[in-house]
Amino acid sequence: MSLTIKPILPKFGAEVSGIDIAKPLDDAAQRDVIGAMDDWGVCVYRGTGLDNDSHIAFSRIFGHLESAPIMKGRQRRFDNPELFDAGNLTREGAILADESMILHKKGDRLWHTDSSFMDMRSSYSLLLAYEVPKEGGETWFADTRSAYDDLPAATKARIDGLEAMHSLWWSRKLAGFPLTEEEVDARPAARQPLVMVHPHNGRKSIYIGAHARDVVGMGQEEGRALIRELIEFATQPQYVFSVKWNPGDLVIWDNLASMHRGGDFDVTGERRDMRRTTVREGAAPEQPDDPFGVYFRTSLGQPAELDAKN
Repeated sequence: MSLTIKPILPKFGAEVSGIDIAKPLDDAAQRDVIGAMDDWGVCVYRGTGLDNDSHIAFSRIFGHLESAPIMKGRQRRFDNPELFDAGNLTREGAILADESMILHKKGDRLWHTDSSFMDMRSSYSLLLAYEVPKEGGETWFADTRSAYDDLPAATKARIDGLEAMHSLWWSRKLAGFPLTEEEVDARPAARQPLVMVHPHNGRKSIYIGAHARDVVGMGQEEGRALIRELIEFATQPQYVFSVKWNPGDLVIWDNLASMHRGGDFDVTGERRDMRRTTVREGAAPEQPDDPFGVYFRTSLGQPAELDAKN
């Protein structure tokens, strides 16, 4: 079994076919799938036939899957804890009407890197479409590897060794969620390098996005200007493409080699059912853990440890 690769940009993004990822893959096929991700950063599989269980099973070839957070008084949308909700529907299947949640999700339309606000970074995200809007709702991707390669030498020297503080709540504030700087300060943040060295292939990329708030050791105005400069550089037309979704499509992206953002659509009038698995960078934990749950519960003033029944 061999993969058929159709590049989207010369060095970034590919549509992949010639393999049935809804069925168990042998070791050679798994290596090919992972190798395609190392080469292209984003891989698009059309009409996969995946369901919740096979989506999760396929995702496990990339590593340990995180669990979606459990919040007090709020049920997950899916019974499978490995599935993160990236759509606009309630657990009962109605279009989301909660204005606070709609505004919170608006931050996903800014250029970002999944989970950069977590100390335990995410490596791969695997997003599967069930229902898609008639217009809009595409996903845009940016090649942060080629962008790093093309940076002026002086900029590379300037950012080498620098770190930024990343906060989910900062990106939500940028998108219009009613938070003050002081409230963002009071919530958890993660310290990340501006230049990421990929653990598989050693390639460097700009590790940046809307979660990045301030550069460590740099004045606020200067640091935020640098963050904006890097995002703008990495999202020039030669580095970006969009995926128009159809039900059954799966897109995998490497968070250590790319940024992405959601496209606009009528969130109160069009259904969008998207389900994502999220792979942790590094080895699986020795004991079960819930870092996303701890992060969100701590952010919202709930107990860090919470019984799943609550």
